[in-house]
Amino acid sequence: MKLPSRSKPYIIPEYSLTGDLLSFLTCNLQYRYQNKGTLPPSKPVQRWFGEFIHGVLEEAFLEWKYKQTEFPWDWMENIRPIEEQIDLRLQVRGLYPYDEDLFFSMSNHPEVDELNEHDHKKLASARAEKAINIWGEHLFPLIDSSELLIKGIRKMPENDEMKPRSKYYGINGVVDVLTSLKINDLQQSNLDNMIIKFLKENENFQNRISDLNCEDYEIIIDYKGMKRPPTEMENPKAEDKWKTHKQQILTYSWLRSNQEDARPIVAGIIFYLNELVPSKEDLILIKEEIEKGTTDVGCEFEEDLELIANWQEDEKMPNLSDEFKIKRSIRIINVDKKEEDDALLKFDNVVACIESSLIKEMKGCKIQEAWKADSDERTCSACDFRTFCKNNSVKNKDIIIP
Repeated sequence: MKLPSRSKPYIIPEYSLTGDLLSFLTCNLQYRYQNKGTLPPSKPVQRWFGEFIHGVLEEAFLEWKYKQTEFPWDWMENIRPIEEQIDLRLQVRGLYPYDEDLFFSMSNHPEVDELNEHDHKKLASARAEKAINIWGEHLFPLIDSSELLIKGIRKMPENDEMKPRSKYYGINGVVDVLTSLKINDLQQSNLDNMIIKFLKENENFQNRISDLNCEDYEIIIDYKGMKRPPTEMENPKAEDKWKTHKQQILTYSWLRSNQEDARPIVAGIIFYLNELVPSKEDLILIKEEIEKGTTDVGCEFEEDLELIANWQEDEKMPNLSDEFKIKRSIRIINVDKKEEDDALLKFDNVVACIESSLIKEMKGCKIQEAWKADSDERTCSACDFRTFCKNNSVKNKDIIIP
């Protein structure tokens, strides 16, 4: 009796919304080295803060859920222990903060005991505290689930030049927060909840829920450890984060809608948490965007605009109003079926580009020829691979040895 041979394993490539989509759009070649070549950046500050603020908010929600700690939270008593827990968790993975961002958890800091919520100057701590005390009170009661992994399968984009590795590809993402609301609850609730207040003021959102044939609906919420991006990009090489963040929410919406327990998804909310405590670099960019008209928030805050316009880089940071910072930190994205389909097609195009580069490399093409490196100056200047990248937009200066 002849036994049949085992068939070759059939592997479906899997792509992540953040780890693949956003990374590839930042720089194709950097994505190849860091994601496919497992060469992590030497100073992953942006990654550290993103994971830090996500972890702090997740633990803060669990703390509120099981202990019902009333707001506002005291930094020393309630928030600092969470910061230390998340920092130690990240240190195990080789992620460390800069000294100006956080009191290092494994070092002795006697000065911490003398601080209060108004005195500490560490940037990451200040942002974590503001995120919890400004948004936590309004967000935590709305949370239905957090850190929700969602997956789906799509047909692999066709490529006329070469045969694809698979007929399908997997797509996955992690939703930071999923809320479940009822239309009657929204209409009857008061305006004490700032998130509901912003939703009520959004005309597109109101039109969307008025067309629903069911009572329950869902909203996807995502945290971003960054400032609000400009609505228009002057540099064609730079990633258009305004559009890619919307694309991310719409793709989350499609993935979630394919799950059995999903309710209609009517909107997404992005919290740009750096806006609550902007750094000097953030404020420089905000000032430029206001002058160029490439921001969608600000014209109604005349006093804040005047403070920003008169501020110089060598001066003390202006005391901007909480209303201005809160308005800049929240962005509501309406979920539309047509825009959702367009977002999926754009994701397909990104996957097609990645697959094309992978296949070229598998066939013997050199890495820098198979993967395109064409990013903006800011990305190149912070890249570990700039010294040998052929397409580096930052020209290396000659080293003068005395």
